[in-house]
Amino acid sequence: MSMSRARVARRIAAAAAYGGGGIGLLGGAAVGLLLTEVQLARRVVGGSGDAPPNADGRYGVAFARQAGHRPIRLALAGDSTAAGQGVHRPRQTPGALLASGLAAVAECPVDLRTVALPGAQSDDLERQVTLLLADSSLVPDVCVIMIGANDVTHRMPPARSVRLLADAVRRLREKNCQAVVGTCPDLGTIEPVYQPLRWVARRMSRQLAAAQTIGAVEQGGRTVSLGDLLGPEFEANPRELFGPDNYHPSAEGYATAAMAVLPTLCAALGLWPEEEERPDASRREGILPVAEAAAQAASEGGTEVAAATPMGLRGPWVLLKHRRRRRLPPSEVAPTSEPKVRDTS
Repeated sequence: MSMSRARVARRIAAAAAYGGGGIGLLGGAAVGLLLTEVQLARRVVGGSGDAPPNADGRYGVAFARQAGHRPIRLALAGDSTAAGQGVHRPRQTPGALLASGLAAVAECPVDLRTVALPGAQSDDLERQVTLLLADSSLVPDVCVIMIGANDVTHRMPPARSVRLLADAVRRLREKNCQAVVGTCPDLGTIEPVYQPLRWVARRMSRQLAAAQTIGAVEQGGRTVSLGDLLGPEFEANPRELFGPDNYHPSAEGYATAAMAVLPTLCAALGLWPEEEERPDASRREGILPVAEAAAQAASEGGTEVAAATPMGLRGPWVLLKHRRRRRLPPSEVAPTSEPKVRDTS
């Protein structure tokens, strides 16, 4: 299965690079069946209409005196998962969790800015990145992007989806902003979704995740697979890891995802020990062709893929890592005199 997924991912990424349209992953009859099942699933899943809590602000204020330099600028872009829809407290959002964890590792304050928008597809990334780069004095040091689920459910051609993501990563990297992409989650784990939609959703989302990995890494970004995090752990504990709408993660679910993304976020900023940047064969890590690594990552949550060029290699080879998850400290944002309004316009 992984080799087949690697071939499809390579074809999608190639079509994205050369401006092609979509590569159809399903036949016409299957699409008709899928749409029927989607309508039935939507009645059950519903979805939260509540705006996600605003978590923007400064984290790790206690480190301000000892840091001796400006705060790290962290941005969150993408869809409702990046925005934290489904929870009610700012500290439960992935942005707050990542900002607090990053501040603890770096022992430096972290300024969080969120431009992610619930319901966003990859075609909204251009607007979001433009917001982040509008002020040259406030360009983020690193941006975490979580995108893809809405592309699948709205049938965006996968090649277009990957091209839009790759463009966003390229623009960020051109401004010396590191990019960490949480690839498309495994939509086959949503509890009220039944067969055959569950199988189709899993196949489409994992193939998109693999293609996203290729597109993002080729533009200098790093990726972390979120697919399997919404897999065994979410399937085994749906009441704990899914929110009240049975679609968005709960506070525990966001914490699980954030624990997987944090090590890659720190590695992107050079905050991890150098010895941990080498592949560990005992943890099934290694240097692999990009398409093979992308296919493996799509099947196992928390897997990081990054370019292997710094290790002296040339060509489409990447480093595949299974980083140990880190416990997250309590998220505490610096108090502000007035509530801040999230800038998503």
